[in-house]
Amino acid sequence: METNMGTLILLRHTESEWNAKGVWSGITDVELSDKGKADRAVVAKSLDELGIRIDVAVYTDQKRTKETLDGMCAAEVLAHVETVLVPGFNERNYGEYTGMDKWKVKEELGEEQFNAIRRGWDVPFPNGETLKEVYERVVPAYQTHVLPRLQRGENVLIVAHGNSLRALMKYLDSIPDSEIAKLEMLMNQMVVYQVDQASGLKINKEVVDTGVAIESHF
Repeated sequence: METNMGTLILLRHTESEWNAKGVWSGITDVELSDKGKADRAVVAKSLDELGIRIDVAVYTDQKRTKETLDGMCAAEVLAHVETVLVPGFNERNYGEYTGMDKWKVKEELGEEQFNAIRRGWDVPFPNGETLKEVYERVVPAYQTHVLPRLQRGENVLIVAHGNSLRALMKYLDSIPDSEIAKLEMLMNQMVVYQVDQASGLKINKEVVDTGVAIESHF
């Protein structure tokens, strides 16, 4: 007998101190900025306005995701949430570019190569991960830790990172490799999915703007 599927909500952590500076943080543990801490309450309000009770909230090894989630505790829909750490959704490892000002890197590499390493699919990254490599750990994490919960009718919130969520959205939306560079996962937006019970792929998708200003340097 087919059960009712739960709803999947994706949320990128709010602004970190390195986001504010335009610095690549990757797997480095960075605190939320003052703006990021303030934004959590607004995001929590928007989550309540969706009216979807969250049964499970997934976060990553990078503490900025847990800080985002903890700061949303006032949300009524999170009142009885189970929190689960899933390292498979960790941010991309930026290798040698970790801690560097991304706009200085852009000046050094030129716009075309910069955009390729920043948004491309399988572009080599010095001692770091390509988006393809991120995808190869994100998809199993989704299939193992998230999809079974959705299949049981539970509503799942994933608080993760720009690249790990882009990788997941590539899978859910069946986006071709050649088109992935056009996809961006913005802060202070929630992406709400209804997925197919068998495949776990998108049936319906809605992007919800929380109304919090999004800075251009992300």
